Amino acid sequence: MTRAGNSHGSLPHPTTSFVGRREVAGALRRALESSRLVTLTGPGGVGKTRLALYLADQARRGFRDGVHFVDLAKVQDPSLVVQATAVAIDLRDQSARSSEAALIDYLFGRHVLLILDNCEHVLAACAELVAELLMSAADLRVLATSREPLNIAGESVFPVPPLSVPTSTSSQPRMYRSGSHFEAVALFEARAAAVLPGFTATRENEEALVRLCARLDGLPLAIELAAVRMRVLSPVQILSRLEHRFDLLTEGNRGAPQRQQTLQAAIAWSYDLCTDLERVLWARCSVFAGEFDIDAAEFICGGDGVGEGAVFPGIAALVDKSILSRIEGGPLARYRMLETIRQFGAERLAETGGQDGIRRRHCDYFLELAKRCDSQSGSIRQLDWAARLPADRADLFAALDYCVTHPSEARRGLQMAASLWFYWIACGLLRDGRFWLDRMLAADSTPSPERARALLIDGWATVLLGENDRSVELLTECRRLATRVHDDTSDAQAAQMLGVARMFANDPAGATALLDQALESHLRRGDLTAPALIAWTSRGLAAVMMGDVDRAIALTDQCRDLCAVHGERWVLSWMTWVLALSSWVAGDLRNAASQARDALRQKDALNDHLGIPFCVELLAWIAHQQGDPHGAAMLFGAADSFWERVGRPLFGYANLIRWSTETANAARAAIGTQEFEARRSTGARLTHEQALSSALADGGASTKVGRCEDRGQGTTLKLTRREREVADLVATGMSNREIAERLVVSVRTAEAHVEHILTKLGFYSRAQIATWVATSATHADDLRH
Repeated sequence: MTRAGNSHGSLPHPTTSFVGRREVAGALRRALESSRLVTLTGPGGVGKTRLALYLADQARRGFRDGVHFVDLAKVQDPSLVVQATAVAIDLRDQSARSSEAALIDYLFGRHVLLILDNCEHVLAACAELVAELLMSAADLRVLATSREPLNIAGESVFPVPPLSVPTSTSSQPRMYRSGSHFEAVALFEARAAAVLPGFTATRENEEALVRLCARLDGLPLAIELAAVRMRVLSPVQILSRLEHRFDLLTEGNRGAPQRQQTLQAAIAWSYDLCTDLERVLWARCSVFAGEFDIDAAEFICGGDGVGEGAVFPGIAALVDKSILSRIEGGPLARYRMLETIRQFGAERLAETGGQDGIRRRHCDYFLELAKRCDSQSGSIRQLDWAARLPADRADLFAALDYCVTHPSEARRGLQMAASLWFYWIACGLLRDGRFWLDRMLAADSTPSPERARALLIDGWATVLLGENDRSVELLTECRRLATRVHDDTSDAQAAQMLGVARMFANDPAGATALLDQALESHLRRGDLTAPALIAWTSRGLAAVMMGDVDRAIALTDQCRDLCAVHGERWVLSWMTWVLALSSWVAGDLRNAASQARDALRQKDALNDHLGIPFCVELLAWIAHQQGDPHGAAMLFGAADSFWERVGRPLFGYANLIRWSTETANAARAAIGTQEFEARRSTGARLTHEQALSSALADGGASTKVGRCEDRGQGTTLKLTRREREVADLVATGMSNREIAERLVVSVRTAEAHVEHILTKLGFYSRAQIATWVATSATHADDLRH
């Protein structure tokens, strides 16, 4: 038995640079150190082979007897896997024994890294070979790439994620230029510059680049194919053509394997490796616009040839084959498809003619989900729904769109849009709610209880957006229709919302009459649902505005008892806010602060993005009256940022706006306009978590800011240059993982830097670091001026 050529093996030499993934490569290196078999899994085009080659090149010196690369892409006959491996090692054995025996004999006692690339189409043969080799050669390590695991003992599965892309929450679009840690954008820029010399990301094209890379799911193959189109199209033009991405992304590297020369071929390769059942489920799962759970998959994708009990194993197989990705986090396992894979499945579904039936079942499922949410939204399940609804947002909207575009479904669309009141109102999606409710009301004008309730919820959202005149029109129409269709519940709830409109129009006496009428009706009919119970909050606020704090407190006590019947928490959080406002008006600042923070904690737990700024704003008022105008300015800024996301500040209520303006002016006068605006600007730049941490700090934002300043004075010199850099990145809201990617270090190193910063500054939270960075920047600006 002999070997020819380089005894240390040979690797293919990529013709393009390796972009990003330093942290992923580091994690892969550690996985290979702790496991003798690591399988890189992921969908076609995600970059498994490129990552394996990068690691192999980096790891060469660590393997005494070489690194050997086996390309199985062209091996169609499973019986030839062993022979292909022997050829790749350049093993020449002239004996009568089998190639497998020769391989085992050669690898015995040798310290070798064997890379088996593209195992998915000869999976069983690869699994059998690897199991035998690992058992016989103790110093052998195997790195496999496959769209699904080998599923043998000792295997460590390493899912290869797409390249990082900016999201709506990770940063503003332009951040990647000042902090170039988004790998997908960096890859597009590098590849586009290769076909269009001089191309670079600019302020003018950055938004299109960010959106383009996000729409391409961060898939390296898709990004590289899109970059080729820069010869004739701009990023904006490429982005506009992505609805037909399989026609657009067709001109790849002619030297690459055929399945990697077009996006269609890369995805079709995975499709061809699926069973008939898996192909059907792939197509049907494409109906999901976002992530989904197994219950949704079983309801929507079962039937019509897919037997009961077949969906679950089919979904499991699609996860194994990297068609579906499991979403981590939350009590239930959830799944999603990359948009590119989903679009391929949608085309297959359309070819079968089953698209409308699946969309109908999809609508059925999410209508029932909305109705279930409605029935449980005043119970102890509120927290569950507050967490679940954002995850189902894309599919709820897709189901609503189906109802709008299919006239026969318009009545069900009204019911669904109204049933989602908790999402629109309690979670602060007022504009989304109005958009869908307005569309549904326009689609079905027939008098019905469903229309009456939709008018009610639309009017409710409209009054909270500060559009009083329009809300009165909607609510008045609701009451007329409710009387006609004998819907006493909608009538009473519309009366209470008209009372709120009167209050916001600075007519507390008129508001009181309508609200008292509603309270009496709710109690008489036993309506203790959350939309009814919120009347107690509105009546309590009206009492505060009329100077009757005692009445407001009495209403709070009554409301608390009623909420306790079903474990209702959302209304209770508003009642707690009213109680805090009552204490503030009465001058009881200690209780006001405690109650406002309690309300803020409740609202954060409920994802009540509408209620959170009310609490932060009130805490700003309290901070000023407690003698802390600096902290008040910070909290005003944080509230500004929250208001910008949800709608009109303080519902446009003139009395509350007057109190806010007077308090802000007083704080500005106390510390000067320049200092006030600097602090306000600092507060506006805080992330959601940092703003809440500041607002909830014992003693208020002033205490936290003061501590940060006191501890931070002169400490800039204590931090190393790298630590100061890390502190600046913490202040932008980056996680340790994002910091590691940006600085090209391990996550552990980033964590260590953050811990050192906390220790040196005497802090205990990332929010304090952010505040210190912002404050020190403010002082630096003051010194310069």
